[in-house]
Amino acid sequence: MRGAWVFVVALLPPTQEAGRVTMGVWDTAVPGGEALSPASFDAKAGWTRVTDPQPLKGDAVVTNGWLVAVFRRKTGAVELHSEGMVPRARLVLQTPTGEPATRFEALTVPESNRGGAVVAVSARTSKDAALSCRFRLGRGDVSIEAQPGPGAGRLRVEAPARFAVLPDFFADDILIDAARIPGTSAEVPSENLLLHLAGPGDAVVVTVFQNREQEVRIALEGAGAERRLAASEVEFGASQKVWVAVLAGPRVWHSVDVKPENANQVMPLDWTMPFLASWRVDFTRPNGLADSWDMLLQHKKHQDYIKPAWPGGPAEPVNDATRRRFTEVLGFFPYPCWSDPERRGYIQPLELTTRTKFVPVLQYRGPAVLFPMGRVPETPPEAFTVVDVLRNTLGVGPCENILDLEGQKQEYKGVATCNARDTIEEIYKKGEQKKRRDEILKALDDTHAFVTHIRARITLYVEFGRKVRAFLAEQKKARHELSGPVDELDRIAQEIEARVEERASRIKSPADVAKMNDEFRKSVLDAEGPDALAKVKTYGEELTRIGGNQDKLVSECRWVVRTLRQQSALLLASDARLAPVAAELRARSQEVLKNPSRHERARQ
Repeated sequence: MRGAWVFVVALLPPTQEAGRVTMGVWDTAVPGGEALSPASFDAKAGWTRVTDPQPLKGDAVVTNGWLVAVFRRKTGAVELHSEGMVPRARLVLQTPTGEPATRFEALTVPESNRGGAVVAVSARTSKDAALSCRFRLGRGDVSIEAQPGPGAGRLRVEAPARFAVLPDFFADDILIDAARIPGTSAEVPSENLLLHLAGPGDAVVVTVFQNREQEVRIALEGAGAERRLAASEVEFGASQKVWVAVLAGPRVWHSVDVKPENANQVMPLDWTMPFLASWRVDFTRPNGLADSWDMLLQHKKHQDYIKPAWPGGPAEPVNDATRRRFTEVLGFFPYPCWSDPERRGYIQPLELTTRTKFVPVLQYRGPAVLFPMGRVPETPPEAFTVVDVLRNTLGVGPCENILDLEGQKQEYKGVATCNARDTIEEIYKKGEQKKRRDEILKALDDTHAFVTHIRARITLYVEFGRKVRAFLAEQKKARHELSGPVDELDRIAQEIEARVEERASRIKSPADVAKMNDEFRKSVLDAEGPDALAKVKTYGEELTRIGGNQDKLVSECRWVVRTLRQQSALLLASDARLAPVAAELRARSQEVLKNPSRHERARQ
């Protein structure tokens, strides 16, 4: 729990920047017909400051210094502006069937004080259906809270963008590229967060919701280079609240198109980090899946890079000169995204022949996007990240539950077989086996604990794969119209069995390692003479063969689950009928991805 507490402290909400405007609510007296300009906002000509609960005559304008919310009577919409009256998003109430509000009949302010303000709206649709909602804007916050009243079933968030992201705290994000999604609407997984990467890199509009029962749909428009995600629609559901936040500022997100000629080449980005934070970089693969990486930070030239801390683990140093990284699936490769001491960003798109038949070649092609996911110790108090929004809206407890700090922790039991081999061989090379007998015995016990732990993780993945395939078979039988996408998901899931079958003869079992260790204690432990070291090396070779194959297998299994988790969401975006299948697969995959062994490389 101590590690979790440290992480929570790091997420304390940014304080209000000195000199910003405090809370204020105004009645414009006359409903407006045009967008509110910065000059009109500054002048406030004819406006009345609202201090007591009362109905308003004109539009309502609420500000906290970070956001300005304009409640338009004539359109029934809430317009969100960032500092400087830059328009960022438009919020529209909808009935449960999706009919939008077209006018506000009444606006009242039941609460207005230094801590925040509430605007209660009574709205009507074009068909005269009634719906209501209470909107709250808190002091010093970048989000507005919507709590529905009678008649309100959904909240539509209009913030046109080519890209949207559903952040994933257990695997890879879902990067939605409007150019790849046909039709005018699509359903996406409802897992607490949806980001619109809006404007020319200067706004991230974040929608937050509380549970997976809240249906989320996106609306799309345009074609070719003008193809855009026009809006997202979130059900209020049983939780009864939705929040919309705006992270605004120059370079708060960035995108770059990766072309074939960029493979394995260093690409300086036309982007400088506006503030130090844990920046997420999502690369696109040719099949539309995304790989998520944490951008490395470097505080001084020629120092090691720092891989920012993630829930359940510490920050990691990464070698300055080469950025060399290793995973069991990818082998050795240069870490693909980093920044220098001047905060300039760089990427080196991977193109690798992998160590697994499941993904024989890893390529990055198409858009790569980056945005501020979480805080680091150097993040300035006035800067906001995605995790800040999550914590400030849902609260510490629910946020911890979503991040699942305990489930994020990587477990390590025993000693890796290669480390134990090196320790034992060194003892025998020095002829110190009798003097260090207890150390050898402990190494033997530790190897067995390590092999047992990794094998348990493999077994967990195998059971997951079997249950998922049985579930998919049931779905295919019950719903023949979904056989195409269900077969595609089944092909991914069956790779777990294929990976296990390929390595079955080489991984052996914890019982086999226990027998090896027993034999070592009987015939090698106290051995001396020229053949003692040879026996130790023979034991070490067999032990590391078992351990190495287990490490590769458990990593391959995790890779398969990550792929299944993400592909189910992408298929859902193309066919809303897959909603229950995708929801089940994503829930099951999250459970099996919890508490990984370190050799699974949960954070690439």
